Amino acid sequence: MKKARILVQGIVQGVGFRPNVYRIAKALELNGYVRNLGNVVEIIVEGDERNIKTFINDLELKKPPISKIDSLKLEWLDKDVLTDFNSFQILESSSNFSGSSVIPPDVATCDSCLEEVMNQGDRRYLYPFTACTDCGPRFTVIRSVPYDRERTSMEEFPLCPNCMTEYKDPEDRRYHAEATCCPVCGPEVFLYREEEIELKNPIKETAKLLDEGNILAIKGIGGTHLVAKTTEDLPVLKMRERLGRMNQPFACMSPDVSTIGSFVEVADYEEEVLLSRNRPIVVLKKNHDYYLSPYVAPDLHNLGVMLPYSALHHLLFTYTHAPAYIMTSANMPGEPMLTQNQDIISKLEGVADYYLLHNREIVNRCDDSVVRFRGGDMAFIRRSRGYVPEPYDFSNINKDLNVLALGPEIDVTFSLLKEGKCYMSQHIGDTTKYETFLYLQEAIEYMMGITRTDRIDVVACDLHPQFFTTKLAHELGERFECPVLKVQHHHAHAAALSVDWGVDEIICIAADGVGYGEDGSAWGGEILYSNGPEYKKMASLMPQKMPGGDLTTSYPIRMMMAMLYPHYDQDEILDLMKTHYVDYFPHGAKEVDIVANQMDKEFNLTKTTSTGRVLDALSVALHICGERTYEGECAMKLESTAYPGKDKFDLPVKIVQNNGINVLDTSQILSSVLEKKLEGNPVKDLACSAQRAVSQGLAELAILAAEKKDVDTIGGSGGVFYNEAISMTIKKFVEDAGYRFLQHKNSCAGDGSVSLGQAAVAALRYRKKYS
Repeated sequence: MKKARILVQGIVQGVGFRPNVYRIAKALELNGYVRNLGNVVEIIVEGDERNIKTFINDLELKKPPISKIDSLKLEWLDKDVLTDFNSFQILESSSNFSGSSVIPPDVATCDSCLEEVMNQGDRRYLYPFTACTDCGPRFTVIRSVPYDRERTSMEEFPLCPNCMTEYKDPEDRRYHAEATCCPVCGPEVFLYREEEIELKNPIKETAKLLDEGNILAIKGIGGTHLVAKTTEDLPVLKMRERLGRMNQPFACMSPDVSTIGSFVEVADYEEEVLLSRNRPIVVLKKNHDYYLSPYVAPDLHNLGVMLPYSALHHLLFTYTHAPAYIMTSANMPGEPMLTQNQDIISKLEGVADYYLLHNREIVNRCDDSVVRFRGGDMAFIRRSRGYVPEPYDFSNINKDLNVLALGPEIDVTFSLLKEGKCYMSQHIGDTTKYETFLYLQEAIEYMMGITRTDRIDVVACDLHPQFFTTKLAHELGERFECPVLKVQHHHAHAAALSVDWGVDEIICIAADGVGYGEDGSAWGGEILYSNGPEYKKMASLMPQKMPGGDLTTSYPIRMMMAMLYPHYDQDEILDLMKTHYVDYFPHGAKEVDIVANQMDKEFNLTKTTSTGRVLDALSVALHICGERTYEGECAMKLESTAYPGKDKFDLPVKIVQNNGINVLDTSQILSSVLEKKLEGNPVKDLACSAQRAVSQGLAELAILAAEKKDVDTIGGSGGVFYNEAISMTIKKFVEDAGYRFLQHKNSCAGDGSVSLGQAAVAALRYRKKYS
């Protein structure tokens, strides 16, 4: 007889891991016990040595579907250390263990639970909160660890005798399924207008109201959606008017992949992600038979679509023939998604016609994740529900340092590094909004709580001195009596990409809208050499003037005029603007003269190397988009216009010297595009060639930098790399030149993973000091 102690770390709590251990041990006739110890599962086994070794192999081979084993430590025990066991038992959890606990993310309703919901003979028939150890809410209901029912929002719903029997049976898939419940003992859903509406089936009535053209707020697992019909223009336009979002694309939910395929293209790899237990929104290309309202995603060639991920969603679609409903986050622009019933009712007054609510508390709001594919490779646009808070492995970077990284200011996430695991938060949003800034602080306190983090060694933040996150970093630095490390925005992008691939050094093409540069200007088209803790700027797009500063982001005609201004006679540029583009200036011809005066007198000008601003200028030059009403609008519409186009034009890709570094002359590209546009050439082809020219220029700059630094790896980061055509063009140029090209795979190319990069830079920079 042998005895062994096994400590398992990873996603092993709240996923049915202990009953699975129990079943494996019983099958192998092993005695002992299994229990949660805060951040690990402890297993003591006694029996035949060969069976114990088989048991250890089976822990990995037969683990529950949503579990993940990061480490397994085996210690053979002296047979006199413990008394003999007569059976194998599951013991109660113990919190007497230091360290962080890996909480599983929320996952979609499993097939077994869905079968029960749709089975008239089952006691959970038509019940929208059905869950088990293989599915349902986790992160959104947990208050503290260890993950047991009394530490979740399900504590308010004592189990009925039938559910308790399942809950206590190790052979049942609901053994210690903390979110389990049924119509007798679980949360309830109800329809509300001015008061609660007494209905036998509120979900059925919700589908009827939606099909009649009403807008509903539907409270789900991690927040609330605004929901509307997609096959008629009026409900969509009504929602847009009420929200004040006249152009921003809405995401949709559809009942199954077959239906999704009736209005968008779905590749095999996209279908796999749509059907995954993570259930993100997947951005898909509209097909030739697209029949939803054009106002769902206006002027774009693609559309974000997801499948139902809760029983409530599945039930909604059983009562309708609608191919899809709009499912967009229920919040006013820039504010956090609503979770509390009273807030949902009061803040969405005048927006929603009805409210489908429930009485289970959402402990952690968690927006839907969004992904997109580029050439068959998945990219996160937003990493949130279904993935958070699964940590990144930083064990090779720093196992001792505790780092809190706060991200940028908009599209914020924060990251917490502890014990070699980096926990990146759910999507937080725009911290210039007071409610979102408060949400950020609450989410930080929560994450520190569930990871049992009582000290911070370094706080990392953006270099920009005016960001609210920068100011918060200094407050937290004082609170924890630790240093504050400011990390340049694009260096953080490069570091996040390096973490994603486990590379030590990289030439990174950092292309986005804006990031505060070391020189105080707005960067956004940089070629950086990054080795982790340090970086060097090697090249960039040509610095361009921004008359009126941030006004150019809202009205890109100002950017276009500024980029062309030095290359035209003044009378010629004024005539061009007033003849062909005057409608894009909010104040008409008068504003054209004002911009010219600003340029002449060097008044109220800032400088930028931003790729985003160049793409915006190209978009307005081609009369595609003249005003940005949501983040990335002009560039996204440029991409959609270019999508069916052909690369027919040989545009100038000219690299020159500026302040001792290589820069791409973007004015030459814009001027050539404008010239060909005025000649009457097709806009879609010009858009295609313009994107290729910018891509080629960025690739050539990176290749020159890689040659200079003798680095064989080039990568792309920043929001511009969500553009499939730009990403794939750069990839081709780089790989044709003999270099390896990397893009984000498990992190966001955009600002959603800046905090991850900040944490990596801090961990590497302070590795020696705190190790």
